Order: sequence, then structure tokens, then C-alpha cells
Amino acid sequence: MAKAPSSSAAVAAEGRGLAHHRTRLLLLLLVAVAASASTVGFLLRGALRDPCDAHGDHASVAAASGSPLEFMRSKLVLLVSHELSLSGGPLLLMELTFLLRHVGSQVVWITNQRSEETNDVTYSLEHKMLNHGVQVLPARGQEAVDTARKADLVILNTAVAGKWLDPVLKNHVPEVLPKILWWIHEMRGHYFKLEYVKHLPFVAGAMIDSHTTAEYWKSRTSDRLKIQMPQTYIVHLGNSKELMEVAEDGVARRVLREHIRESLGVRSEDLLFAIINSVSRGKGQDLFLQAFYQSLQLIKQQKLKVPTMHAIVVGSDMNAQTKFETQLRDFVVKNGIHDRVHFVNKTLAVAPYLAAIDVLVQNSQARGECFGRITIEAMAFKLPVLGTAAGGTTEIVVDGSTGLLHPAGKEGVAPLAKNIVRLASRAEQRASMGKKGYDRVKERFMEHHMAERIAAVLKEVLRKSRQHTRS
Repeated sequence: MAKAPSSSAAVAAEGRGLAHHRTRLLLLLLVAVAASASTVGFLLRGALRDPCDAHGDHASVAAASGSPLEFMRSKLVLLVSHELSLSGGPLLLMELTFLLRHVGSQVVWITNQRSEETNDVTYSLEHKMLNHGVQVLPARGQEAVDTARKADLVILNTAVAGKWLDPVLKNHVPEVLPKILWWIHEMRGHYFKLEYVKHLPFVAGAMIDSHTTAEYWKSRTSDRLKIQMPQTYIVHLGNSKELMEVAEDGVARRVLREHIRESLGVRSEDLLFAIINSVSRGKGQDLFLQAFYQSLQLIKQQKLKVPTMHAIVVGSDMNAQTKFETQLRDFVVKNGIHDRVHFVNKTLAVAPYLAAIDVLVQNSQARGECFGRITIEAMAFKLPVLGTAAGGTTEIVVDGSTGLLHPAGKEGVAPLAKNIVRLASRAEQRASMGKKGYDRVKERFMEHHMAERIAAVLKEVLRKSRQHTRS
């Protein structure tokens, strides 16, 4: 039988454990404090992996053995993004960049559209890539052409990136097309321009984030542009390991919840409904606030006893001084709910806010989100989701099980208001939906699921490219 530790040893061990946990909580609090700084927020999401550094970290590559992407070791991959910013498309491509670096791929990054002015965000993101061994090239020039010709794989990110092909590659376009994987995220009609996608039928494949988006692209390109989509691969996204670690740490969630709520002036017993997206009409913050106001009216009319409710809009940017954001704030003041609605600057450190809220609202309008990463991130935190019945959200949220869906557009305001009241008055249903959402994430929306799906696509594209070269 093992000898029981002495009391002094036990106390020492307990002290070390408490010190370690306090250190971890302190770091998490620093994350929360930094959540309003977008660039810092990005460094906390995806950067905590251990990819190769600029000099080639062989220990890191060895640690990646067993990764489904291991076959990409030493492959030269050129990534072409239409821009480099804190928006979904570029950040998804950066996430793939670090997955590839982690297994030892040679990765080169090109940003096609760059602002003429000095941009702190672009500067920070480029240096993050450089620090992880990614070569960053100018969009135009002989080096870009040579890299495209030598690369084993070229990934164009978003439809707009198609504008890079002709001006840069010129007469080399036919040579490069057979090894291009086109990663498409858009659901807006203005992306369907022939100048953007005329080469789409001739690439090795198109990778799209949801079945809904893929079907939309197939019908629109065929009907409007009279071109056919290439082989299309559906790759649902997954949550990062870092986010899952926070989501599954009960103590961390509690600390973050308390910190954010205190900063907002929201009590622990209050209910907090959040919309976490960059503020724009397409994301539906205006309709969400209308529905939130209506829900308060319904509760008053029906004399329901529910906790005090608050709404939080994460993704604000008053520096931009957009007419839309001004309208949002005017609506709040006009209807006397300024003490119930909170605006937070845009950030990529979403974990503190997911820990702090009770329900996520995904209110993207028109055709909805291509996928909507924030939806699976919320489900990882065991949050029910109130989403529009459009786009990729319908492939994530199971209506009536992991959340509730409502129509997009103005006709969705009243149903959303009723769904807000429904969840506000049913704590058991919130908990049940949150648990089912978490189970669904563990089943299909983890980082390793995404890596496996992307690996299958890359293998097929490489096979096609080699086959074309031999023929």
C-alpha cells in the first residue's frame, strides 16, 4: 500500500496547486481585460499553439506526428487572401496557416488588397505570421509568380481573391489553376462577378463552409454567370483547443463571468442575451434590439416573473462613426433601455463574453451566415442559441433542441422576441439546450474534426494536381 504523504507534504502540494490555479486565473483575467483590444485578442486565439518558429522547430513538428495533416510536411503552400484584417475570412485562413506550419509545411502568404496607409492590425498580423515561420510576400512581382508556379498547393481565400490571378500571373494562369483550392465563405450577391470567379470552373476544387452556401453558389454561378462549379468540398469548422480549454474549466468560466458582468454593471442573477458580430446591417443588430425591446414589453404585459434582462452588442466600433451604429444607439436611448443595453468594442477574445452571457443571438440577415463560427463557440460554453433560420446556422443549431430558430428579416422580430421571453422564463430549458449544444460540438465541431475534413480535401487536391502534371 502506498504510504500516505505527511501532513506538511500534503500542505505543500496543496499550496503549489492553489498557486498554479491562481496563476491560471490571473492569466484568464488578463485575457478578459484585454478583450477590448482586437489585436491582443487575436494573439490569444490560435497563437497559443506550438507551431514551428522561423528557424524550424523540429520538436514541434515531431509533436505533430499523428496529425491528419502530417502528409503536408515540407509541402510548399501559397495562401492568397483578398485582405488581412480582423474579419472571418482572413482569420480562418490564418488558422489553417498555423495548422500547416505545425506539421512542417512551407507556407507563403500574400495579401492582394492592402491599404495604402499604415495599419496597426495588418502590421501585427503579418508579424505574427513571420514569427511563426510564414513568409509574407508582396501581392505583385516576380517572386509571387515564381512561388505560385513552384507551390504544391495554392489556396485562394474568398471569391474576391480571384482578382489576383490575371493581373499577377498573366500567361501563367493556366499552369497554376490545376493546383488551386478556392476557399469560399461569401453568401452575398455582389460577389458574383465574372471578373472575380471566371477561373472557378478550372481549379482543382472549391472548399465551402456549409452545404447551404455550396448549393447557393452552384445555382447562382450556373444561372447568372453560365459557368459550372468545380468539385466542391464541404468543410464545417471546429473550435480551437484553446477556446475549449476555457469552456471546460468551470473555475475559469466563473471568474471570467464575474469580471465581465462587473465591468458591465450586470448582477450575477441577471439574464444576459448577446449578439457577437461586427456591427453591420447584415448581422442584424438593429432587429435584435427591436426584438429585445419587444420582449421587455411582453414580459410587462403578461406580468411574467423573470430575472432582470440585459442585452449586449459585442462588435461595436464608434471610431468608424457609421450611420448604422449611431441608429442603434439612438434606438436604445429613444426607447429608454440604455440601462439594459451594453455596447462593447469589437474583439476576437470572445471567451470572456461567452462565459458571461446566458444566451447567444445569431441574427445574420438575408441568406444568413456561410457558417458562423461564433455559434459553435457559444455551444461549447453550453449556451442555447437563438438564430435565424438561414445559411449555415441551420446546419449547426437543431431547432427546439440546441436552440430556437426564427425567420430572417423584419418578420423575424416578433418570433425572436417571443423566443427571448421563452428562454428567459425557462431556466431548465436554457440548461437543457446548452447541454445538448455542447454534446453536438463534441460530436462534430472540434478542431480535430476540422483538421480531418481539411486533410481529406488537401489530399484529393494534391492528387488531382499530380495527375494533371503527369498528363
